[in-house]
Amino acid sequence: MFSGFLGFFNVMNNPIRLQKVLAQAGIASRRACEALILAGRVAVNGQIVQVLGTQIDPAHDILTVDAKPVQLPTNFTYLLLNKPVGVVSTANDPQGRPTVVDLVAAAARLFPIGRLDAKSEGLLLLTDDGDLTYRLTHPKFQVEKEYHALLDRELAPEAQRLWRTGVRLAGQRTAPAQVATLTQDAEGGWVWVKIVLREGRKRQIRDMARVLGYTVLRLIRVREGPLLLGNLPVGQWRTLSQEEVQALQAHSLLSPAQHRDE
Repeated sequence: MFSGFLGFFNVMNNPIRLQKVLAQAGIASRRACEALILAGRVAVNGQIVQVLGTQIDPAHDILTVDAKPVQLPTNFTYLLLNKPVGVVSTANDPQGRPTVVDLVAAAARLFPIGRLDAKSEGLLLLTDDGDLTYRLTHPKFQVEKEYHALLDRELAPEAQRLWRTGVRLAGQRTAPAQVATLTQDAEGGWVWVKIVLREGRKRQIRDMARVLGYTVLRLIRVREGPLLLGNLPVGQWRTLSQEEVQALQAHSLLSPAQHRDE
């Protein structure tokens, strides 16, 4: 477990936005915390606050969510999981399916950073650091995610070009992606491709493949920002090192142009 409290402590004596404090406390992602505020579920010093961007002083103000005190963290936990197929990327599931949180043993209340659908596998980060979660998942930061996808047939040059330049999904064009063939069988009956995205729409790779006439047979996330899945066995997890956390935090603060120059 890496102590991430130092950066939080540096702003403790200065007013900061309410939703950021809630996210840092591990209540939920920053977007979800904004929804809690708008729903009237958050109080500051006993008074309901429904104005986004309200500035508070975490060192002196008392926060509650649904009348329960919010405990500010003294450290953060960062885990890397090799998610198996069939496990959902949520903290809990109404249908009773196994979740990624069920697979890790941590005292902290963790949330997955982004999602992999139940049919997909590979690298998934879990943390109680809401600020880092926000920076790694918000589209404006354009953090790279690399996937290896097994397609049902050889990727034609025109399909590869369209994938790279973007296709229309639900009326909106996808951002340019990096696509390259890794391996394929002698008859061209299947092909592994590498896909690097800087956006994260739901089921994006599977939907892009479908629009281009392909079926994704297997999908593995192998990298997020500077972090690699490596040889971590499926279903296993590990704690990130201090150096890995610092690299991830630094990467999440880069501009899109700086990401390309790394």
